[in-house]
Amino acid sequence: MFKLFIVEDDQHLVRLLEDHLQKFGYETRAVQDFDTVKQQFEQYSPHLVLMDVNLPRFDGYYWCRQIRSLSTCPILFISARESKMDQVMALENGADDYMTKPFDYEIVTAKINSQLRRAYGSYASAQTDNRLLEVGGLTLDSERLQLNYQSQSVELSFTEMKMMNELMKRSSLVVSRDRLLETIWDDQAFVDDNTLNVYMTRMRKKLAQLGIEHGLQTIRGQGYRLNPDWGLPQ
Repeated sequence: MFKLFIVEDDQHLVRLLEDHLQKFGYETRAVQDFDTVKQQFEQYSPHLVLMDVNLPRFDGYYWCRQIRSLSTCPILFISARESKMDQVMALENGADDYMTKPFDYEIVTAKINSQLRRAYGSYASAQTDNRLLEVGGLTLDSERLQLNYQSQSVELSFTEMKMMNELMKRSSLVVSRDRLLETIWDDQAFVDDNTLNVYMTRMRKKLAQLGIEHGLQTIRGQGYRLNPDWGLPQ
């Protein structure tokens, strides 16, 4: 039985969610103390988290980062905040998906099912099975959200980790922009075209911190390529 952890301060909504999800065989638990969300998560060890943005004391972005320090389980935001920036912020801080209130409970259930399949079922990605991925001496630790190269390391956001995982799995091959967007975000509708450019710029800077200056190439009109010959100019 999959365990779902609900981080939401609207108790009426919590009851509705729990009633609906338990009908589909899910075990649920809601946060009781909003000062100890991380500790409650660790104790419960859920398979998926439903997270609101507006919470007492610390917001959902903060708790998403805290959970990401412990786990790569799917995190689905449910919030009344509809701006594109809020959705990008959630993804940047480690979320896997974002839904705005009011929402259809059947759609919530479908998205939960989708995330659970990707994380634990027949669609589980290589990053779930292999926490370490190595290309040309560059190592991605998806559990610790780190890139390591020649005894140096840099921290990654969860979104950056998923992006680098896709590029490293297909090193020397061109990865299209659409494939990257599909891999990183389930719903591309709210993702501005410039958002991927911003992430690629950040990744180049982090690679440069490791001494890799020209490893990430832009192939005009096609996408991006991670070339393990780090000395090859763009």
